[in-house]
Amino acid sequence: MNRFSIKQLILLLTVTLAGVIWSVIFHHPLVIGFLPGYLILVILSKQNKQSIKQILLISIRGVYKTRIVILILFLVSFLLPSWYLSGTIDQMVKIALYFINPDYFFVLTFITAMVFSMLLGTTVGTLSAIGIPILGTAVVLNLPAEVVAGALVSGAFVGDRTSPFSSAHQLLAHTLELPVKKQWNAMILTTAMAVVVSLLFYSAFDLFSASKMNHAVSLQWRELTLLKFIPPIVLLLLVLFRLSIIYAFLSSVLSAAIISIIEGDDVSDIAFAFWNGIEGLGGGFLHMYGLLLFLALAGAYNGLLEELNVIQPYLDKWLQSSTSLTGDTLKTFSATLLISFIAANQTLPIILTGRSFLPHWNSKYGKEELARVMGDTTMLFPGMVPWSVLAIMCSTIVGIPILEYLPYAIFLWLLPLLTLMVSMFKHARKTKRVVAA
Repeated sequence: MNRFSIKQLILLLTVTLAGVIWSVIFHHPLVIGFLPGYLILVILSKQNKQSIKQILLISIRGVYKTRIVILILFLVSFLLPSWYLSGTIDQMVKIALYFINPDYFFVLTFITAMVFSMLLGTTVGTLSAIGIPILGTAVVLNLPAEVVAGALVSGAFVGDRTSPFSSAHQLLAHTLELPVKKQWNAMILTTAMAVVVSLLFYSAFDLFSASKMNHAVSLQWRELTLLKFIPPIVLLLLVLFRLSIIYAFLSSVLSAAIISIIEGDDVSDIAFAFWNGIEGLGGGFLHMYGLLLFLALAGAYNGLLEELNVIQPYLDKWLQSSTSLTGDTLKTFSATLLISFIAANQTLPIILTGRSFLPHWNSKYGKEELARVMGDTTMLFPGMVPWSVLAIMCSTIVGIPILEYLPYAIFLWLLPLLTLMVSMFKHARKTKRVVAA
């Protein structure tokens, strides 16, 4: 197989990034902005002796790998309308208003999401289980929804990155050939630092927030019915028991639809809500199909990148001139950020970065140091890139554009800075010991 030339790679990256950035800035569907990058990749693959049939088969395999994500987002589009029609959202907001003290709303949101994510090991599962009632309560309390969404996403990523139940955490350990316990120990310092700073950050918002209300909210318990709790309980239980999240979403949506019929809604009302969403709340297939098409195209693109080995040779060559822990951290930081920009998922950056950098890091610093750096960068960047699958899923579930809540999702962008500081400190300490000796 012929290697892609550096000119071809630069052309591919330029067209891909220009297209997606254009889509984000001008609010056009991502699939339109991403299409030129895919077409360039197809043309370059053809120039590198790949037949159209081979390119098509690789693309189909790439789409097949994203089928789970596509199904999840397809079902997510029905979750909010079904919970709204069944009365579940209204009931959950009433209870949240009763129990949550608005004076500590932001920090409690972060803590709740962090605890759930450590138990569930998934960002999507955490946001799906607690995001809707917490955001609904924030709206009633007149609190800034983008700050609440930032606290939710920050807390959800604590577990997605750190929990031993997380598939991404397990994938990183497998890729780096490192026991999960050692990986956990390698991450614990920066994790603790980021959690403490996040708690202070959200506590400051609670302290200075102008949106306050009297906590004396009356709740008529007889108005609540166990029936309306079934959809979130079903979702939470199935996720807790490690069943496929697709079955969890499907069961929750179906149970909510049945409850709404029992409550007096027609099937036509449910179908209308599933298609158009709920005014003022969102959801609905009409607002989702563009993202589903983008995810399919991104899967095809990532399949070609991976199977045709487009980036790997240049990463290997780039590492040969590394001289220090700080320098290698910056190179890993830059490379994994670039991969996250062009690979619209979380899996490919972990695998590509891990496989490319492991031999070099293992020989110079040990696998644990690479686990720390990748845990603080590679695991989080896909949550910050607006066209990444993970970022899209988070934004879709909370119903707020990523660029609006990202400044308040401090856990995501703080960790890359912290891990760079830790590397600089360790390098300086090692240099001092060498000079002293």
